[in-house]
Amino acid sequence: MNKDQVKGRIEEAKGKVKEIAGKIVGNKDLEQEGKIQNTEGKVQAGYGDLKEDIKDAL
Repeated sequence: MNKDQVKGRIEEAKGKVKEIAGKIVGNKDLEQEGKIQNTEGKVQAGYGDLKEDIKDAL
């Protein structure tokens, strides 16, 4: 597991927490911020997965 995978998964988790908290308290801005952070985390984790796959293929 590389640093991009780890950081991405952490960002996904933090985004999901913000999204759920926003839904619970009725704060649409916090909910939207969480969705964005979750998506950014998925992209970063995906990039890390790709790097790992390439490393394994070589």
